[in-house]
Amino acid sequence: MEFCHQHVAAPQILGYHEFFKHHHYKFDDASIAEGRASFRKEINDIFRLNGLAYELEEDGAIRRLSPPVLGEPLERALFATGDAELDRLLETARKKSADPRIEVRREALEKLWDAWERSKTLGRPDDKKHGVTLLLDRGAGTKAPCLRSFLEKDARDLTDIGNRLTIRHTETDTEPIERAEHVDYLFMRLFNMIWLLLGRR
Repeated sequence: MEFCHQHVAAPQILGYHEFFKHHHYKFDDASIAEGRASFRKEINDIFRLNGLAYELEEDGAIRRLSPPVLGEPLERALFATGDAELDRLLETARKKSADPRIEVRREALEKLWDAWERSKTLGRPDDKKHGVTLLLDRGAGTKAPCLRSFLEKDARDLTDIGNRLTIRHTETDTEPIERAEHVDYLFMRLFNMIWLLLGRR
């Protein structure tokens, strides 16, 4: 479909060939823009009618529509952590998470988990455990000790997920993530935690 969008155009009639009884057509810049617009509408209608979470955009790329619960935060998420490499990992993960290909979304998941591990060293590069404590204190604030304890448990679980599933590690004892909805769920779960802890500085 992306290939077709690149080459499609709307035919414009130049004239009618009386002897052979057919029209002569031309294709120019105006017909290309018109053809692409019509093609995008038809393809996007097919996506919607069949419940497919994709959209053919004006630049000719097919974009996966993020789940509603994550779509808006993902689109407006701009991290400025003060660490250039962490920002790069987060931006790469954010962009790749919208790709229609499951293998690219798995890459997004890997980058997000790499960002999670790096974020633990922001406050204390020499002491990751203390770095996590600083992050969680900041995320919960000073007046929410109960929430702080839940966040700490969630942070431990997220680290365990990254170690035991085939995300950051590929040892034979790690469990592969086969289903697309599992990739999306895990991405949303960690992204929400990172956005809480780092998204608003």
